[in-house]
Amino acid sequence: MATDSADAQRLLLGRQNSHQQADGADGFEDNDLAAPPEPLSRDNGASFRRNPSSADSSSGVFGSLKAVLLKSKLNLLIPCGFLAVLVDCLSQNKAWVFPLSLLGIIPLAERLGFATEQLGLYTGRTAGGLLNATFGNATELVISIHALRSGKLRVVQQSLLGSILSNTLLVLGCAFFGGGLTCGRTEQVFRKEDAVLNSGLLLMAVMGLVSPAMLYYTHTEANLGESALALSRFSSCVMLFAYAAFVFFELSNSRRRDESTEGGGGGGGGGDQADDDCEYAFPEITKWEAIAWLAIFTAWISVFSDFLVGAIEGAAKAWKIPVAFISTVLLPIVGNAAEHASAVMFAMKDKLDLSLGVAIGSSTQISMFVIPFSVVAGWMMGQPMDLNFHLFETASLLITVLVVALLLQDGTSNCFKGLMLILCYLIVAASFYVYADPNIDGV
Repeated sequence: MATDSADAQRLLLGRQNSHQQADGADGFEDNDLAAPPEPLSRDNGASFRRNPSSADSSSGVFGSLKAVLLKSKLNLLIPCGFLAVLVDCLSQNKAWVFPLSLLGIIPLAERLGFATEQLGLYTGRTAGGLLNATFGNATELVISIHALRSGKLRVVQQSLLGSILSNTLLVLGCAFFGGGLTCGRTEQVFRKEDAVLNSGLLLMAVMGLVSPAMLYYTHTEANLGESALALSRFSSCVMLFAYAAFVFFELSNSRRRDESTEGGGGGGGGGDQADDDCEYAFPEITKWEAIAWLAIFTAWISVFSDFLVGAIEGAAKAWKIPVAFISTVLLPIVGNAAEHASAVMFAMKDKLDLSLGVAIGSSTQISMFVIPFSVVAGWMMGQPMDLNFHLFETASLLITVLVVALLLQDGTSNCFKGLMLILCYLIVAASFYVYADPNIDGV
């Protein structure tokens, strides 16, 4: 009897398993879509899990075009770039070429970031971090290269300086102010260690800019006109090495932090924030489509940047606005409008670490990578691009970095801190409006 009952139980279990397998085979797609994605293992180092049906459903030319060109409302500005080319070819008036080409670059820069993120979903954490580090400020880099080729060294210096000023004062200030208004708390908290580290790198970049300026304006060069340039090239190589070490440190530290979070079960109060920041993202296009779009958007930005750089002087004369104000204020604000908006939106969602990554992280990348890379690129092109940003501009950057570093030391933000940063930026912007560039004729 015991044997018979055991056999009956085994037979009953076998039938139940067979029914469950059949049901699972029939409803595989529904179960797969309904179940939440499982996190990747720590071994592959990727931050996200690929949804098999997401990229496959958008495979093909039409699906890729739909995902890249039709899902962003900013793409409505793309025709402005073609209008800029048309106006430049049909008219000698450069007044409208500059704003049209600048508006045309805005959606391309945003879509370039989208393609970089999509490719990062396939490459894993380390390669994805390197991609973001490389293409994070690709627009500024392309514009700088075109200005270098045209010999407009002051435009390169002032546009990159303006990007740092707008990111550290205007963008961060708007993020602090907007986050303080919407989150309903007196203060917001962010990771102080990352902010202090980025502030230290910004101070290192200021040191690299101050030394050639002091050497030049105190007339203490060993070889007049050559020592400051040689020092700039040496300092640029050191800054590039420091930035590479910083990227390696950040990627390694991020991976160790994730491993400790997984091993510790997210305890200690930091797990809730880590869980809130941990979002699953699925690629909307395939890997090769992402690579193709990266190449297309980079080339597209390169074409519009050529017209943009060539129209700066014409726009300044037509509008009776100093070239320094256009290069330092208008060009960085409008050109990075999409990135600036994302930083504010992150802060309003109480994700201040992401806002700092956009604002301070972008400033660090420009100061420690784009600026020294421009010096090295100018060296290869035979252009005397250096780190001598003149006393007024260097002093403005030094004061800005010191103010931001002091405000970030306690790891908290509020509306008043944001308002302070915004008002500081208004003072700096007004200063460049009345600033007479001593080398404007040699641009």
